[in-house]
Amino acid sequence: MVVQLVGGADRARARALVEAQGLSFEEGVDDLVGAFEGGALVATGARAGDVLEMIAIDPAHQGGGLLGELVGELVRRGLAAGHQGLFVFTSPRHAQSFEALNFRLLASQAEVALLEYGGRFEAWVEACRARLRAHAAGGGAAEAGAVVLNANPFTLGHQWLVEQAAARVEALHLLVVREDRSAFPFEARRRLVEAGTRHLPNVAVLDTGPYAVSALTFPAYFLGPGAPVPQIQLELDLTLFGARIAPALRVRRRFFGSEPGCATTRAYNAAMHRLLPRWGVEPVELRRVEAGGAPISASTVRAALARGDVSALKALVPGTTLAYLLSPEGRAVGARLSAAPGRHG
Repeated sequence: MVVQLVGGADRARARALVEAQGLSFEEGVDDLVGAFEGGALVATGARAGDVLEMIAIDPAHQGGGLLGELVGELVRRGLAAGHQGLFVFTSPRHAQSFEALNFRLLASQAEVALLEYGGRFEAWVEACRARLRAHAAGGGAAEAGAVVLNANPFTLGHQWLVEQAAARVEALHLLVVREDRSAFPFEARRRLVEAGTRHLPNVAVLDTGPYAVSALTFPAYFLGPGAPVPQIQLELDLTLFGARIAPALRVRRRFFGSEPGCATTRAYNAAMHRLLPRWGVEPVELRRVEAGGAPISASTVRAALARGDVSALKALVPGTTLAYLLSPEGRAVGARLSAAPGRHG
């Protein structure tokens, strides 16, 4: 029987079992469960939000039904907590074991496979298609372009990139990252993108749903010491986009801005050039627009907002974004940024 592990002693046993399998034990999970035999913990697993992790079974008890029992209990708890679906990141060699438990493989690269339980991806795709059908233009386009952006917040640089991309395709899908780990909440970011692109009739604003693999939610507990986690994460993210999202939304070109400053973004751009053509998606890198001799960036906007520099903001953001930044809601974000300098969200 799989039971919840709550006491310190049981958590210590779970840690020992997880680490004995060469995995890393992660604190802060929502559920930690396990199975005992003869007083010894022989299997354990955890759930953090909508992600299952730290699934470990003593070698002497592998090959039976314990994996199904563990995963079944974690799924039950996740659904009861209100999640519409659950994810698991695992080694590709273990993917089939989860597929046998009604998980669907979404993406896999050399080190990591991502699987989903619950059919949420299909529901997300249909919601996107419905929005495109309802859009004034582009809903019936045979092929489309895409821009994926966080827009934290939406700047003149973002607007220029979108305008350039929209001029090159019949229909352009703007996928705003839904994950709410930015200085500006998702709904505000989406509103600003919609307002700043309303003059472009072939542009439709969508959202990524949970299908942008964030470094903040990507669990690396099963990767060995020294594993290039950022590289693995971005490759999995692009594999998911190229193998699943692009064909579902008929995307044939992905547009993005050049990155002279941030090494992480430069690495992501390089990976797009290398990986996206595998799935028939053309990567299109456009030189970023500048203001005052430097590329416009959302981080520069956040810094100006934090110090209350309205004149700087006027040179960096569209009027629609400026109006928001000067509103009580926007000024509240500025106050938080001012109180926590250095935040990159």
